[in-house]
Amino acid sequence: MLLHDRVALVTGASRGIGAATAELLARRGAKVAVSARTVSDLEAVAASIRRNGGEALAVPCDVVDPAQVASMTETVVEKWGRLDILVNNAGLGTPARPVEDVPPEEWDQTVLLNLKSVYLCIRAAAPVMKRQRYGRIVNVSSLAGRFFSRLSGPHYSSAKAGVVGFTRHMAAELGPFGVCVNSVAPSPVLTERVKLKWESRPEAERQKILAGIPLGRVAKPEEIATVIAFLASDDASYVNGACLDVNGGSYMA
Repeated sequence: MLLHDRVALVTGASRGIGAATAELLARRGAKVAVSARTVSDLEAVAASIRRNGGEALAVPCDVVDPAQVASMTETVVEKWGRLDILVNNAGLGTPARPVEDVPPEEWDQTVLLNLKSVYLCIRAAAPVMKRQRYGRIVNVSSLAGRFFSRLSGPHYSSAKAGVVGFTRHMAAELGPFGVCVNSVAPSPVLTERVKLKWESRPEAERQKILAGIPLGRVAKPEEIATVIAFLASDDASYVNGACLDVNGGSYMA
């Protein structure tokens, strides 16, 4: 029970990496608030945690709305009195298209959801964690932000690279208050959305992508969740400002 009595908030927790992370944090002892826009999916994740003996709270939120983000954070603190762990997982991929085919409004929306949401959530959580003199923030970036993406466009890669840079800045700013801020950069993970993209690719293209992964396969959500859970724990008490590449060896730097 590495996270006994810790309070965690996971965004984008209705499925995929977010749901896997929420359930793992709960199994390790944390009280977990799960957040996303789809209430029915959120309630299903929270119910699953409770069935397995954990404590969970579903908090619907659109993480690009500052007022909703502030309300979400307040709800968690009112429920459990503190906020120890924030996992910024909300985000969305884009169509893989050349830069000249990316409409400006799609660029803005991609940066809004994948980068500004991280800023808004940290902005709301930081005062709480600073008062506590304790916190763990884990931002979900992507291989796209460290390298490039074969499944999404340049706007997605740019936003995810921004997450890595923002993580470093927050690590420096919040570290003196006992708050560690790190990121993870997964390669493609077989979430429901990525699975659809993956299966739409020709077999030859899929094999080309797999050939670039030394482990020879794409990741499962649970394999990303275990790394997030490590960064959220006191086992990572001296890890700050890092980006952990969880990609089967497809990018080594």
